[in-house]
Amino acid sequence: MSRFYPFLFVFLWSTGFIGAKYGLPHAGPLSFLLTRYGFVIALMAAVVLATRAPWPQQPAQWLHIGVSGVLVHAIYLGGVFMAIKHGLPAGITALVVGMQPLLTALGSGWLLHEKVSARQWGGLALGFVGVALVVAGKFGQAELGEMLWPALVALFGITAGTLYQKRYCARFDLRTGSLIQFVPTAVLTGIAVALFEGYQVEWTSDFMFALAWLVLVLSLGAISLLNLLIRSGSAVNVASLFYLTPPTTALIAWAMFDEALTPAAMFGMALAVGGVYLVARPVK
Repeated sequence: MSRFYPFLFVFLWSTGFIGAKYGLPHAGPLSFLLTRYGFVIALMAAVVLATRAPWPQQPAQWLHIGVSGVLVHAIYLGGVFMAIKHGLPAGITALVVGMQPLLTALGSGWLLHEKVSARQWGGLALGFVGVALVVAGKFGQAELGEMLWPALVALFGITAGTLYQKRYCARFDLRTGSLIQFVPTAVLTGIAVALFEGYQVEWTSDFMFALAWLVLVLSLGAISLLNLLIRSGSAVNVASLFYLTPPTTALIAWAMFDEALTPAAMFGMALAVGGVYLVARPVK
């Protein structure tokens, strides 16, 4: 069963655009995330109490799990949502964040002492070219300017979060660990809402659908799978899966919203899949 986790993770993670598409017109980006975190914390607290899940024994583990949560959730998701809300096309956002596997490969040798083979470097480069082809048609839809910096912040968050979690807290109970990750994330996001945005939410049907989707499918489903993958695989292999997110998102958008798929985009999908295969294929 675990062999299917990477494919399920990519699919679930790729559906995150549904939340942005339906929810962001009715809420500020940080307000949306704060509301999402609140519901996740309430649900996970009920699960922890019902199952009597174990808590980390060492205070340092609480700190490490909390820091990884802030990087992966508060910094990464905050950057992505702010970029999209301020007009950066989702395709360009995906391409910026799509540099994560390359940055992770650079950092994994330094921080984790993981060896990246020549074949894996080739796969990482091939995957990046594939992602660029998939989202190439999105360029020219908006002026980049100041809209680009939130996506760069998101890139830093997901890269640093993956490396930090793999090094300091790869293994923890997913139930209590999720609470430890989301509580400081919610506190930091709440401070940002108070300082920069003010709480802005319109409780429309589209927003409630998007909220339910992101809480149940992304925050509970996809994030749990990401934690399992970080626990069991190398940082480079896990990061390479993010190359498959833009192609998968493009396919979902084509199926659900009749968004066009160009021949270049389809070729790019094939390159991205081939790149991930080269990275993740076991050495014989």
